[in-house]
Amino acid sequence: MASRDKKDLVFKLATAFDFSLKKWKEIYSNEPVPFLVCTYRSPEEQDELYKIGRTIKGKKITNAKGGQSKHNTNPSTAFDIAFLTFDKKLDWNPKLFKKFYEIIKEIDSDVNWGGNFSSFKDLPHFEL
Repeated sequence: MASRDKKDLVFKLATAFDFSLKKWKEIYSNEPVPFLVCTYRSPEEQDELYKIGRTIKGKKITNAKGGQSKHNTNPSTAFDIAFLTFDKKLDWNPKLFKKFYEIIKEIDSDVNWGGNFSSFKDLPHFEL
């Protein structure tokens, strides 16, 4: 199972997430709160995700095979987030991911957002 543990991120990325989360809570106190849904993922898990939309029915969720994703390094150089509402429901509104990106890029300009990828938009994804 993929990790959600911040300890599985490289220090630079874990720090950027922490500072961004703190700033998010200050600026957007009435908005859903971001949380980590994936840090490290094994190459085998990555291969299983890669099959979705190809050999397994469903919508493609990644273009990276096992060993190609920044999630596959340990410690990881990527994380995925989601947003949790105050009534404990997930919120995948693209505007929330964009707002989080605006914060994290101010904190660390080395962090790239999957929403800016040209071939495959991956809104929950952030990487070095």
